[in-house]
Amino acid sequence: MMFEMLYSKIHRATVSDANLNYVGSITIDAHLMETAKLRVGQKVDIVNINNGERFSTYVIEGVRGKGDICLNGAAARKAHVGDKIIIIAYASMNEAEADVHKPIAILVDEHNQIEEVRDFI
Repeated sequence: MMFEMLYSKIHRATVSDANLNYVGSITIDAHLMETAKLRVGQKVDIVNINNGERFSTYVIEGVRGKGDICLNGAAARKAHVGDKIIIIAYASMNEAEADVHKPIAILVDEHNQIEEVRDFI
């Protein structure tokens, strides 16, 4: 049996741009991606803390160190620049993997710079 488990999350990121005319996805600063162990094209869930919207999209790599969190395409309608969001990644794991997996939470400041990396559970 496989379980969908929390893999990592970027907590309280600030939306820095919303580009309606892009094909789709979320652009995430490369350093944040690396720290959260996210991959280009990986499916993520987005939770908008400001308005309660929840949706899924995929990751595009942004410029390292710039702090970009940009919602693109239709996702740009789900948040405004300045909104706080949580970016959540999951992984399929068997029971043995799920028993030992330790998800991580990346806590960021208002400029999407890393303040803390912590075990979530």
